[in-house]
Amino acid sequence: MTDLSWLTARPVAHRGLHDMNKTRWENTLSAFAAAAERGYAIECDVHLSSDRIPVVIHDSDLKRLTGQDGFVWQRTAAEMTALRVGGTSDHLPTLQQALDLVDGRVPMVVELKGVPGRDEGLVESVGKMLKHYKGKAAIMSFDHWLIRDFPKHAPGIPGGLTAYGNDVKLIEAHFAMLAHDIAFASYAAGDLPNRFVSFVRERLKMPVITWTVLDQPAVDLTFRYADQMTFEGFEPDLVQVA
Repeated sequence: MTDLSWLTARPVAHRGLHDMNKTRWENTLSAFAAAAERGYAIECDVHLSSDRIPVVIHDSDLKRLTGQDGFVWQRTAAEMTALRVGGTSDHLPTLQQALDLVDGRVPMVVELKGVPGRDEGLVESVGKMLKHYKGKAAIMSFDHWLIRDFPKHAPGIPGGLTAYGNDVKLIEAHFAMLAHDIAFASYAAGDLPNRFVSFVRERLKMPVITWTVLDQPAVDLTFRYADQMTFEGFEPDLVQVA
């Protein structure tokens, strides 16, 4: 089994260490620099541009973050990186720019955002980038069709299931993804405990991180039922581990 102790060794800054989009916005180079300087691992989100380059942005729609109409898949990477985020001096970065900035100082957890019919090549593009990255990095996704491509297009890179819920239908869907060689799970803190998380931690010895931790009750849930937190809105102690 691959040693993923690095994944749970330090809190993970959700979309970088931003200030809830007041002056330092999510998924920007400024947020990633702040997280790396403080020693936090970094979670970021990527979509595929029209010219098949992974760009760091959470939404498929551009409006909330850039004020522009349209979708990521309609723009080239050059057009995307020309857009400013939230009226600040930060521009949308490519994944490669984020990796170059972090430069192996802290782990990176890259969440792949699927858009059905528009994301062909996303796993392969991210996999190639991370294969040549010298730092610790993992990939994860909510999207089962992307996770099924992890072993083929991102071999050797730890892949995870991003998940939520505790009703029977959702839990069974999560269990089904264990057939696809996932190495960890990222689970909604508010949906703990549940039998999927208990099974993968206790029976499979698989690490579980949580999302998105905003307050002390969520911190407490995380370290009672999981191994590490993905946080935002505060700065946790770096030695905060399970």
